[in-house]
Amino acid sequence: MKNEVVVEISARHVHVSQEDLETLFGKGYELTVKKMLSQPGQYACEERVRVVGTKGEFPAVSILGPTRKETQVELSLTDARSIGVVAPVRESGDLDGSGTCKLVGPAGEVELEKGVVAAKRHIHATTKDAEEMGLENGEIVSVEIPTANERSLTFGDVVVRVSDSYALAMHIDTDEANAAGMKPNAIGKIIK
Repeated sequence: MKNEVVVEISARHVHVSQEDLETLFGKGYELTVKKMLSQPGQYACEERVRVVGTKGEFPAVSILGPTRKETQVELSLTDARSIGVVAPVRESGDLDGSGTCKLVGPAGEVELEKGVVAAKRHIHATTKDAEEMGLENGEIVSVEIPTANERSLTFGDVVVRVSDSYALAMHIDTDEANAAGMKPNAIGKIIK
């Protein structure tokens, strides 16, 4: 391995708790798998919700499954500004003091008192991947994204997340991908 990683673009999406899922879609509701994602056990769902801010809304945002302990809305910073919500840059699950919004589903609404974030760019790696690349859980690295359109970019502040439940991949949001003029599934070079 040459310290290379596939770079995946993560568009706006919502992770829901079972309680919020049932408020939005009805008692006993279960998510419907639309497409499996690159991370083991993760999937895009058929279900979509309306994400409402103070200045606007996104009418049909994808839910990713399975359900989680807490509901989390992941937006790019441009998305957040456009609908009037605050989205601090955070690692997934770090929700204290994060932004607020309203979610609207076919059966009800949820007013989130926290949970809106712009996901901190990160690399998922297995223990074996991390060992082979000399990486450690929580380490901060940079990743160079070479592009053919003269917009090559090196992303700093990339957090490494190590777990044997992951598959090797880097995740960035649409703002970051657009800044680099990047095509989906580009190959990035990890720089320590």
